[in-house]
Amino acid sequence: MTVGSDSEYASRLYAERLRVSYGGGLDVLHDVSLSVPDGGFTVIIGPNACGKSTLLKCFARMLPLKEGRIVLDGKDVRSFRPKEVARLIGLLPQNPHAPDGITAFDLVARGRYPHQSLVRQWSVADEEAVWAALCDAQVEGLAERTLDALSGGQRQRVWIAMALAQQTPILLLDEPTTYLDIAHQVEVLDLAWALYRQGRTVVAVLHDLNLAFRYATNLVVMSEGRILVEGEPAQVVTSELIEQAFGLANTIITDPISATPLVIPLMSR
Repeated sequence: MTVGSDSEYASRLYAERLRVSYGGGLDVLHDVSLSVPDGGFTVIIGPNACGKSTLLKCFARMLPLKEGRIVLDGKDVRSFRPKEVARLIGLLPQNPHAPDGITAFDLVARGRYPHQSLVRQWSVADEEAVWAALCDAQVEGLAERTLDALSGGQRQRVWIAMALAQQTPILLLDEPTTYLDIAHQVEVLDLAWALYRQGRTVVAVLHDLNLAFRYATNLVVMSEGRILVEGEPAQVVTSELIEQAFGLANTIITDPISATPLVIPLMSR
């Protein structure tokens, strides 16, 4: 594919030949191009500091680009006003912070900010959107509880509900399972899967390889600021790829439950 022709991209959201650095230092992303499949569940994996979170921030127009562009609905995302982007793309960042004592309802209500203006304040539609988001995230019973009184999995569901309250067709989740035990990781990923099945385009950065392979309809493997490969996990995941990306000696078997690749690290004795 020749990069540069909008007609060659079938998706609403894509990155084209990105180069990104922090503070004028070394590049974090090197000539990265990625088309996000509409209505898919894309999972990005790779070692620490390989550019995964940076790429998600670029999609949400949160970082300046040295080169390249992000295209949303056929237009350079930099041509949109911030609230316009926030009505189309919802982002759950790593380690989000909330004011002390805030309730789940009030946090989720902040997701309605892109729909507010000087002439349009809180409305019945906003109230309905917040309750719908709480119900979709299965935390409606926690609405009046403060965030610090919730478990890790419950808090993460409330944060996802805030992103859902934006009512965006595209949802970006940056390491949504970090610091969660395995039961809560599966709980959050099941929710993300349900949102994908409802028609949303979901993009998530994950660390657990086997969970990534199980949930992804489209897998992106990154290393040192570049994309090594993308595609369906069963088609692209090999032992050689995992060793190249992570420096991990391994063998690949088929998950007996999901029929997706399962990485088994090899022990050195």
